[in-house]
Amino acid sequence: MSGPLAGLRILDLTRILAGPFATMILSDMGAEVIKVERPEGGDLSRGTGPFIQGESYYFVSVNRGKQSVTLNLMRPDGQQALKDLAAECDVLVENFVPGTMDGFGLGYAALSAINPRLVYCAISGFGQTGPYAQRPALDIIVQAMGGMMSITGEPGGGPVRPGSSLGDIIAGLFSSTAILAALQERERSGRGQMIDVSMLECQLAVLEGAVGRYISTGQAPGPIGTRHPSFTPFQAFQTADDWIVVAIVGGVRDQWPLFCAAIDRVDLIDDPRYGDGHQRTLHYDELIPELEAALRRRTAGEWLREFGELGIPCGPVNRIDQVLSDPQIQYRKALVDVPHARVGAIPVVNSPLRFSRTPVDQLGSAPDLGQQTEAILQNLLGYDTARLNHLRQSGVIGAEG
Repeated sequence: MSGPLAGLRILDLTRILAGPFATMILSDMGAEVIKVERPEGGDLSRGTGPFIQGESYYFVSVNRGKQSVTLNLMRPDGQQALKDLAAECDVLVENFVPGTMDGFGLGYAALSAINPRLVYCAISGFGQTGPYAQRPALDIIVQAMGGMMSITGEPGGGPVRPGSSLGDIIAGLFSSTAILAALQERERSGRGQMIDVSMLECQLAVLEGAVGRYISTGQAPGPIGTRHPSFTPFQAFQTADDWIVVAIVGGVRDQWPLFCAAIDRVDLIDDPRYGDGHQRTLHYDELIPELEAALRRRTAGEWLREFGELGIPCGPVNRIDQVLSDPQIQYRKALVDVPHARVGAIPVVNSPLRFSRTPVDQLGSAPDLGQQTEAILQNLLGYDTARLNHLRQSGVIGAEG
C-alpha cells in the first residue's frame, strides 16, 4: 500500500456499518486492516442486499481493501489468537455492546497490558458509561433519539429518516478522526489509549444550528423542508420541468438584486420586507409563493445557465444516476472499480481524499470470509501447521481459512 497510512496495522472487530466505515477510511489511506469475523457467517452485512451476482454490494462497498480472519472469540484459543494479533497491531476497533469485549477477557485493560502502544476505539450506540450504555442501537435509533429525525422533512409532517445512514456514517467519521489523533499523540507519549465513541453524541455534534436555535430562543426547532432557518431564498424550487436549488446568503449584497432581475421581479428589490436575508426570512410565507411562481416559468436548465453566469449559487437536484454521470464526478474519478474474484470488478464510491504525494490511487478487493486466516496466523504470528489444524478442528477458525 502506498497511501499516507502505509505501515499502520488495524485490527477490525466491527460489523454492519459504523465500525466498518471507520476502518474503510483508514484502509483507503493505506493502512493494513485485518477484519476479524465469526467463523459461521461472518459480518452480518455479508448477507445484506443489494446484491451483484449473489455478492453483497453493501459488504463490498465498506470492506474493500481489508483482509478477513475468522476467530471464534467464545473459545480460549480464539481469545489467545486475538491477543496475539493485538500485540502486532497499532489500532483495534470494535463496535460491540459495552462490556462484551471485557467478558471475553479482551477489553482495553487486558490488551493494553499486552501492547501499551495500542489505540483501542470502541464504538457503541450510547457510549461506555451512562444509563443507556447497555442498550443496543441501530442507525435509526440514534437518529431518532439524537434529534436528527425531528428536524428532517416538511413542516407539519411526521419525522423523516434522511436518505443515508447518518447515525452510522457520522460515528464512523468521528471514529477515524479520533484514531488518527490518538496515533499522533502516541508519537509524543509512546502510549496508546482508549477512545469511547457514542453514536448518540455524534448525532448531537452535527446538529449545529438546531442546538443553537433552541438555546437562543428556548423553542425546539422542527422540520422546515429544504429551506435554511436563517437565509432566504435558500432551498429547492420547482421549475417548469425539474427541481433546482438556489442559495442566497447574507453579506453578498448584489446577489438578491441580480436574482430578482433574472427572474423578472425587479419590484422585489426595494421592497422593505425583503431588504436583507433576515427580513426575507421573517416574511418567508409572503415571499416564497412569488418566487415559486416566477421560477416555474422556465426550465431547470435555463435557470441554471442564467444563474451560473450571474454567479448566483445554484445547482440541480440530481437523482443518483445523474450524480454518477455528472462530468465533475467523472473527471475526479469519484467512482472506481474494485476487483472481485467472482464478479470481476465492482464499481464503488472512491475515497474523496486527494493527497499530492501519497495518493489514494487504488482500492483493494473485499475479502471472502476467512480468506487470509491461515496466511496471517502463520506469517504474522508464526503459528505452525499443527496449530492451525488444531484451531480448525476445534472450530476456532473456519474451514475457509
